[in-house]
Amino acid sequence: MSEPASISAGIAGRYATAIFEISKDSAQLDALSSDVDTLGAALTESDDLRELIASPVYSRAQQEAAIEGVAKAMSLTPAMTHGLGLMAQKRRLFALPALLGALREKIAEAKGEMTADVTAATALTSEQQSQLSKTLAEKTGKTVKLNVAVDESLIGGMIVKLGSRMVDTSIRSKLASLQNSMKEVG
Repeated sequence: MSEPASISAGIAGRYATAIFEISKDSAQLDALSSDVDTLGAALTESDDLRELIASPVYSRAQQEAAIEGVAKAMSLTPAMTHGLGLMAQKRRLFALPALLGALREKIAEAKGEMTADVTAATALTSEQQSQLSKTLAEKTGKTVKLNVAVDESLIGGMIVKLGSRMVDTSIRSKLASLQNSMKEVG
């Protein structure tokens, strides 16, 4: 991890812990989950919001006023609104994407869920996704949500990343392994 990413993750982790604990104590985890999804979608869609959180041109007061307006317009929970306001006061809004990631992890852990990143050679049908999710849930003992992406360069098969584990059953990796084996022989 690069140094700026490490710093951002550290800052985000502290804010995420505080926002999560406040939301958990006030039984608002579902609302917090909704906040995270809403803010994540806004960050993806809005160039202005991404500029606001990253640009040093805006003063603390401007960032704070803008983020309070965003929070009010999105009807965010008080814990999230206050956390964002505090981040703006301390000029730490640049860590917002990392904050959302950290909150997603904490919410999933509290709900007994895990997220698996699946890269497949072709699009998976809903039945295949359901079966894969069910199989992973049996192995982990947790509910597994899938983030599915398609990469045709895999030729066939898929790569599944679940926590610190990775299973690569792609044809591309098998061909690369065969190629390495052949180099060792010759």
